[in-house]
Amino acid sequence: MAELLGFKPNQFNGIVVAPLELPDDVQEFDDRLSASLAQWSADGYLVVWLEIPKAISSLIPKAIDQGFDFHHTDDAYILLTKRLVEGSNIPPFATHYIGIGGVVLTPEKDLLVVREKYGVGGRTPTLKLPGGALLAGEHLGQAIEREVLEETGVKSEFESIACFRQWHGYRYGKSDIYFVGKLRPLSREIVMQTSEIQECLWMPVDDFIGSENISNFNKQIVRAALESDGIVQSFIEGFGGPDTREYFMPRHLIDGSGVVPFPGDPTSTA
Repeated sequence: MAELLGFKPNQFNGIVVAPLELPDDVQEFDDRLSASLAQWSADGYLVVWLEIPKAISSLIPKAIDQGFDFHHTDDAYILLTKRLVEGSNIPPFATHYIGIGGVVLTPEKDLLVVREKYGVGGRTPTLKLPGGALLAGEHLGQAIEREVLEETGVKSEFESIACFRQWHGYRYGKSDIYFVGKLRPLSREIVMQTSEIQECLWMPVDDFIGSENISNFNKQIVRAALESDGIVQSFIEGFGGPDTREYFMPRHLIDGSGVVPFPGDPTSTA
């Protein structure tokens, strides 16, 4: 019998094949995968996760021949899965894009707006909020401060989340969540990003909301930012540090340290 592939069990009663221990030889891989699947099935495992590094992508056809399906890909690998027991659960890969726009408003009620070079779906671009997509591992506040600076040259400080919307059927059929953040400008001078933006200016917010050339969606999210304090970044004791998790709560629920008090804590006033 061929030697089994290196693996570890996971919390789903599944098999995670060790990618760095996969053989380079296609026939050896085919033989060992076949033997492994038989043994793992006999041992009662439910699902197999098989990550194949890009450097040995020649193994992929053999995995497909043995019943694996594509799950997702990255720059350096492709992940395939196989149910050993029909109906077993396989958690899906990412289903949403995440973006954020920024309402950057001066004390004089001037709003920072941009006009992109290209409109969505071929439509003529109109004035809108600066913003864009989050990078992997980036917090919402960090993302919008970065996007505002990149697109407009204006430095700003994130304050709160005013609202958000979810849109299904976005790029590649995935859904999209778009947050709207409120920011305080730390500078006023505009240095426009010419590769993506054709116009950038400070505009009286009442003119923005009253313009017939601004989309109703953009007007509504600016109104939401004007009429609400929003929810602010906070920390919940015992549920992960600020580098790995991000929480937002109404301001009145947060103590001076930024921590959300636990109602059962005898030291809490919540």
